[in-house]
Amino acid sequence: MGLFSVPLVVGNIHTGQSETVDAIVDTGAVYSMVPASLLRRLAIEPVRTIRFNTASHESVEYPVGMASFSAAGEICYANVIFGPEEQFLLGAMTLEGLSLAVDPMKKRLIPEDGLLL
Repeated sequence: MGLFSVPLVVGNIHTGQSETVDAIVDTGAVYSMVPASLLRRLAIEPVRTIRFNTASHESVEYPVGMASFSAAGEICYANVIFGPEEQFLLGAMTLEGLSLAVDPMKKRLIPEDGLLL
């Protein structure tokens, strides 16, 4: 699947303060990642540190917090990685929380029909 980006609103779940960013849709990433400087500006605090394995088989640790996300008319709360500058990724768990799927042919997000089990 080719990479593409979408407008993504990232916010503080307690204060409602938010910013809109241009995020790369990355279904290979579990969590979404936003620069730590932006999350701090929004007064989002890390709640834990998680070890991740990168695509280059490197093991790295990042702080993780909770944020609100909004894209394509949907909103959810999800984990967010405090990442390096210029790293705006919309990951699989956030997409799932937003009930959105990826249309790889048209490079866009589409509503995902939920399944009842």
